[in-house]
Amino acid sequence: MNSKRTADKKDSWEWIRALVIAFILAGAVRYFIFAPIVVDGESMMPTLHDRDRMIVNKISYNIGDAERFDIIVFEAVEGRDYIKRVIGLPGDKIEYKDDTLYVNDEPIEEPYLDPFKNGLDGDLTYDFDLTGVTGQMTVPEDHLFVLGDNRQHSKDSRSIGFVPMEKVVGEANIIFWPLTDLQVME
Repeated sequence: MNSKRTADKKDSWEWIRALVIAFILAGAVRYFIFAPIVVDGESMMPTLHDRDRMIVNKISYNIGDAERFDIIVFEAVEGRDYIKRVIGLPGDKIEYKDDTLYVNDEPIEEPYLDPFKNGLDGDLTYDFDLTGVTGQMTVPEDHLFVLGDNRQHSKDSRSIGFVPMEKVVGEANIIFWPLTDLQVME
């Protein structure tokens, strides 16, 4: 009988140890690798909608560099996380003329904006250049220039300035809720 009690006690400790390890691993994954985020507002419409739930890949920029048009989450000046699209990389000269993006004086297509532009009277993005909105001619080293897809209703680099890379939480690349919008962002 004593050996049964010892075996039960050993099994209990094994279960407790397994649960503790599972919680530690889940916490580490959430803190260091992936985290959920809820889109708050309409600044990324039509790509993302208010209350969409996404997964943020926190390690993507530890092993690689940000790319133009990535959707990123970053710590904003107000202490909140923002979700925006990368438009300008370090060294880029950014300008908008007649609702067209110019990077280093070359026109760049933004097909993700087409659904939104089709329903508008006028331009989605007002004309500007970096010097006019930031006082600098190019995106500084270790910084990004970001915009929301809903250009008329987005608090982005035009008003908050460049985003330092150390403030980037990660790349938001999976919508997991609502299930009807389930997708991997490209």
